[in-house]
Amino acid sequence: MSARVRIQTQDFNVSDEIAQLRAMDARVGAVCSFIGTVRDRNAHTVAGAEVLTMELEHYPGMTEKSIESMIDEAHKRFDIFGVRVIHRVGLLQPLDQIVMVVVTSAHRGESFQACEFLMDYLKTQAPFWKKEATPVGARWVDARVSDDAALARWGIVVDNS
Repeated sequence: MSARVRIQTQDFNVSDEIAQLRAMDARVGAVCSFIGTVRDRNAHTVAGAEVLTMELEHYPGMTEKSIESMIDEAHKRFDIFGVRVIHRVGLLQPLDQIVMVVVTSAHRGESFQACEFLMDYLKTQAPFWKKEATPVGARWVDARVSDDAALARWGIVVDNS
């Protein structure tokens, strides 16, 4: 299992993960983290439909490899030391943690940029499939145009044709 990428059903402890990433690395002057959680509604639907549960699926092996390659790309683009990405799969409830991205560097700017770069990638290109259960039924959730635009600012153009 990669120390950089984990796909798992169980929850994660943010403090423990950050401590492990920072451990014994005196170069680290900045740590940037993003934690994504399940909301109780999808604000991107016309009615802002209530979300009862969210189910996430992935393609084992391919998903990890895809995220690893984007971490490699982040290392090329930004002066960073360590990265950890944890993404949960399975059935999740509102308030549950879904994803964690942590980046360490000497200075905050590089950590912030790398963290945002990786999240923009995860939202659009990582092979995950999300299904929301609502009071009126279940629906698969697609990446939004705004997510593709966020990725494009990094020079990565998505062809959704």
